Amino acid sequence: LAGTRIICDRKFLLECKSSPAARTPPCCLPQTPGVTSLAQSSLVKLEELKERNESEEAMPGEQPRHVTP
Repeated sequence: LAGTRIICDRKFLLECKSSPAARTPPCCLPQTPGVTSLAQSSLVKLEELKERNESEEAMPGEQPRHVTP
């Protein structure tokens, strides 16, 4: 037996792309770091970059300091 073939036209697919439901993750999606959510190490790096950018904006006259892991 063959599978069912679903055929959608281009206009319908483009409308689905901008739908509000397409912009939110499903409620029952499991949280898998690195797959369905950012990996923990990525979150730490993002926080460090955010803090560094905020400190550079607060003190524009000083030399930026480098943070080593």
